[in-house]
Amino acid sequence: MSQGSRPSRVADQIRAELAGLLARDVHDPGIGFITLTRVEVSPDLQLARIFYTALGDQGTRRASARALERAVPFLRRQVGSRLRLRRVPELRFFYDESIEGQDRIERLLNDIHATERPKE
Repeated sequence: MSQGSRPSRVADQIRAELAGLLARDVHDPGIGFITLTRVEVSPDLQLARIFYTALGDQGTRRASARALERAVPFLRRQVGSRLRLRRVPELRFFYDESIEGQDRIERLLNDIHATERPKE
């Protein structure tokens, strides 16, 4: 078994568990509507970086970030009890800027295509 496959499997499991927990068990209204985009687990399984996006403006995103930080101890305990790991990785949440960049590029490309179309 290769070294990279276990962290990848653990990352997938953590993402699935967190998505379910955030949908069902975390009742903090500050979290708002978030989507987990990806999880990266360090090779030693000590750290999980959870990337997410949130609907709303900058203020809403900040409120979501604070609410996620408040929920980390609960989420870590739940992940630890559901995934039988010797040590539960530290959970760190990061806003996923790449999605916004992709959206912006798509809008720019659409604008370019709209201006290039011949007028009839």
